[in-house]
Amino acid sequence: QVQLVESGGGLVQAGGSLRLSCAASGRTFSDYGMGWFQQAPGKERQFVAAISRSGGRTLYADSAQGRFTISRDNARNTVYLQMNSLKPEDTAVYYCAADQTRSTLSQVQHEYEYWGQGTQVTVSS
Repeated sequence: QVQLVESGGGLVQAGGSLRLSCAASGRTFSDYGMGWFQQAPGKERQFVAAISRSGGRTLYADSAQGRFTISRDNARNTVYLQMNSLKPEDTAVYYCAADQTRSTLSQVQHEYEYWGQGTQVTVSS
């Protein structure tokens, strides 16, 4: 098992940037592929980005491609989501998730086993 805690959310103007962090417990962080998901008010949770166990491969939603960057520091048991050129439609609770069951990247919610509590990102127009 792994415990995940997100941080770094807040209020930012359109066009601004934020970096989200997800800190994981334990010593087996590198065993997990990691993902970020977002859930906006009144909408279903959606995939944002994923990164492989070693950090060598990444996957992005179309809406995030070119603006967001996922990365990880296995020595610190932390995964990051750098968000640039933020738009009001990026406003959501952002969740990190861990996948221990496969070596391929996934954008499917049910393929992630562990979830953090979420951090709020609000982008004003």
